[in-house]
Amino acid sequence: MKIELTPVERQYLKGLAHSLSPVVMIGNNGLTESVIREIAISLDAHELIKVRVLGDDRAARVAMYEQIANDLGAGQVQHIGKLLVLFRPSEAKRIDLPKSKKALKARP
Repeated sequence: MKIELTPVERQYLKGLAHSLSPVVMIGNNGLTESVIREIAISLDAHELIKVRVLGDDRAARVAMYEQIANDLGAGQVQHIGKLLVLFRPSEAKRIDLPKSKKALKARP
């Protein structure tokens, strides 16, 4: 079951993800078990990751994005071009999400 993010949370996570590089690439074989496992490991380690999809079919990218979020219980932050940004909190709680726009503006 995927995480539903509020617009404020999504905006905050987009800002954090801006400087990130993709940590996982989905190649011509598509979304295999090993790719899903690698994404899960990366989410556990970083909470917020970028995934690059090497394909020109937008509908296939959207389907992969949905499947990853549903299978791994992750939140969909952003899908821009061939990049997918995903968030899943870990037990370490590295990222504290803001609760309101006021809290978002108060952050450095």
